Amino acid sequence: MATGSDDVFDLLGLTEYEETALTELIQLGQTTAPNLAEATGIPKARIYGVLDALSDRGFVKVIPGRPKEYQSKSPETILDRAVENQRQSYEEFETAIEQCRDAFLSEYGPRYERASENISPAAELFYVVDVGEPSERETRRVYEQATEEVVVISKSFEYFEAVRPAFEAARDRGVAISILLLHPDHLTPENRATQREIVAELDAYPEVEVRFSDEQLPWRGTLADPSMDYDTGTAILLVQEDEVPNHMRQAAITENGAFVAGLKRYADLVWEYESEPTNLK
Repeated sequence: MATGSDDVFDLLGLTEYEETALTELIQLGQTTAPNLAEATGIPKARIYGVLDALSDRGFVKVIPGRPKEYQSKSPETILDRAVENQRQSYEEFETAIEQCRDAFLSEYGPRYERASENISPAAELFYVVDVGEPSERETRRVYEQATEEVVVISKSFEYFEAVRPAFEAARDRGVAISILLLHPDHLTPENRATQREIVAELDAYPEVEVRFSDEQLPWRGTLADPSMDYDTGTAILLVQEDEVPNHMRQAAITENGAFVAGLKRYADLVWEYESEPTNLK
């Protein structure tokens, strides 16, 4: 997913003052804190804290002297250090979790098991998340956990960019991916244009099969690793409700093997008897 240079500062998580100071330092080269405060309008009472924060993250180097001066690291070094900072942060988080794991599982595992004894099978069939970032996050999880097959059913796959890294990682693991899209004749002009762009991007993945459904799709979603033995499978889906805005909708998630197998049977029937190639492959 391509992003602009301004997006990098959002990814770095800088405050407004930190971003201003860093961008100015990149252009100024080596300078003192008072000079930088004058050039940027950052209050002199704040400038040293801002520079210390940038230095602590490895984006700025401090040159000793009277007065000491500051210089930005190279743009490439800034990006590399940002990645390293995130890696270290994740490793520290992982270590902290592992240190607590046994105690947490010992205390809360039995409680969960006792509370789950009275949950009916119907209650375990689904749980729901809001449509948007929560549903996109769960869709990425479906790709990440897939080992053999992923099936996508969508109007135009307009959320492709949000799941692309997980999509590509699944493909690289050898997971077979097939995508069933609604035929453009059934789409609004806006959705048709979106679908056209996505289908063109999918052409870069020749191993991924894509077809158009000739008929309307009553539900949309992503399913992984279905089994006709009903012992595996995960799916996230939502039904067609054009009159309900996305921010008011919810997506259902199921790990019920029988239900996922039924969804796969539906997808196979549409794929075989009610769909046609996109003509891009």
